[in-house]
Amino acid sequence: MKKLYSTLVVVILASLVLAACGAGSAPEADNLLDAIRQRGYIIVSTDPNYEPQSFLNTEGTRPSDTQCPSDALTTAEMQGFDVDVAKAIGDHLGVETCFATPSWDAITAGSWADNWDVSVGSMTVLTGRQEVLDFSMPYYYTPAAVAVRADSGITSVEGLSGQAICAGTATTYEAWAGNDFANSNAPPESSVLVKAPTDLTVVPLETDQECAQAIAAGREDFVGYATSGTVIDANIAEGFPVVKLDTPIYYEQLAAAFDKSSTLPTDTLRAEVDELFTAMHDDGRLSELSNQWFGVDYTKAIE
Repeated sequence: MKKLYSTLVVVILASLVLAACGAGSAPEADNLLDAIRQRGYIIVSTDPNYEPQSFLNTEGTRPSDTQCPSDALTTAEMQGFDVDVAKAIGDHLGVETCFATPSWDAITAGSWADNWDVSVGSMTVLTGRQEVLDFSMPYYYTPAAVAVRADSGITSVEGLSGQAICAGTATTYEAWAGNDFANSNAPPESSVLVKAPTDLTVVPLETDQECAQAIAAGREDFVGYATSGTVIDANIAEGFPVVKLDTPIYYEQLAAAFDKSSTLPTDTLRAEVDELFTAMHDDGRLSELSNQWFGVDYTKAIE
């Protein structure tokens, strides 16, 4: 009897301890949306060197009350069109927006190991990327273009024949310049307007903005670079010694991306983002942001 009594006491005490540990704690989330809301912040991957889409705010100060992890940037430390779109997602979900800045090829490769929740980084929707990533509806559309050194004398894409140009690694710009617009790498065929010369040499750098900065710094092993027309316009406005070739080479449908390998399902999070983007298209918020950052409304689908 004494042994049975002792056993009962141990069981009761263990039950009380477990109950105390669980008191007031939220149930474990079974999807990414609920997990984000429980922790109070969303981690968005984007590029810290892609003005005007996303870039560091050198005058920004990290808030003392932020919930963002120490290795993530806050909204006070980033700025740009993509940054404002990411902020809108956080506001819509009722959480703080934080930013991770991994390399572009790491983002497009998928298998993020839950290091960030969503990419809002002007990613073009491609068939190959859809094998590892899920996409929201597009939130804007831009013309891709080529810029060349102002003293190059080149005035057309055809004039690039035999030359070398720069492009960001794992971008559609690199695929275009290398004539590698296979089914997995290409935007819709109707969006491609001009093919690259077959004898064009590609010099890849980590991001296409680094291509522009290299030319501004005096690098001469390539004559120009392929990137978004919005980036070229910003480069020229900042005084970079380049000119934009007039003809867009293709059009991009740009969307938020989600990792198919996420530990928690992302379907409800994607539904919330789609709901937000639909509302922002309808009420003009995306148009307002586009005009603010680009001086042009790029949020309308290009027919």
